[in-house]
Amino acid sequence: MKEESHQEGPHRWRGGKFEGFEEDRIDELLELIWTLREKGVSDLEHLLEMTQDLEAKSILRWMIKDGLFEIEGNRMILKERGEEKAREIIRRHRLTERLLYEIFEMSEEEIEKEACKLEHILSPGVTESVCTFLGHPPTCIHGKPIPRGECCAKFKKEMKPLVIPLEELGLGEEGRIVFIAPKSHQRLDRLSTLGIVPGSILRMHQKNPSYVLQIGETTLALDREIVKNIYVKRV
Repeated sequence: MKEESHQEGPHRWRGGKFEGFEEDRIDELLELIWTLREKGVSDLEHLLEMTQDLEAKSILRWMIKDGLFEIEGNRMILKERGEEKAREIIRRHRLTERLLYEIFEMSEEEIEKEACKLEHILSPGVTESVCTFLGHPPTCIHGKPIPRGECCAKFKKEMKPLVIPLEELGLGEEGRIVFIAPKSHQRLDRLSTLGIVPGSILRMHQKNPSYVLQIGETTLALDREIVKNIYVKRV
């Protein structure tokens, strides 16, 4: 991206930044860079096509000057500070999606709208508390990975998680499947054919020597390797 004048429209370069750019707009572009990268896309033209910010070029120039990312050829590369900032934005957004879905059972359209607002205002402490409360979910409601936080590494127990691994469900207890994090699509397909999908209600009948679960009128025996990939909310 070529260097241009230090004065563009209502924005003036002063003290190492462009005055007039809201932090939220910078966050949105960092979030877009991250999500495009997840799809294997890193070219600048694609980002400019996707963003709805009419001043994206000016903001991106500021972001380069501020050391958030760099351009190699036409490829966008997040620098250390930009990577961390984008990571936290994505983490807050996807945890908020989970929270609104699990607690308030909002529609996907409502969830996206509210998550876009809340991702900019959640403090680090509140974000960690939300993650702990939800049981440190590995994915958002769309199956995209949620970046791990310090609370995930330490797995604090100060708050009772809303979502727990299936193996922690007590005998006779029922749980609604919230998400499944298998190591392979083949395993996910196998679970789906057995009726083990998000939203299904199951009852824990037995844990040893294998796990015996009831889903509707069906009784299933599953090994520990499969069970540990399933997360539920007690009902």
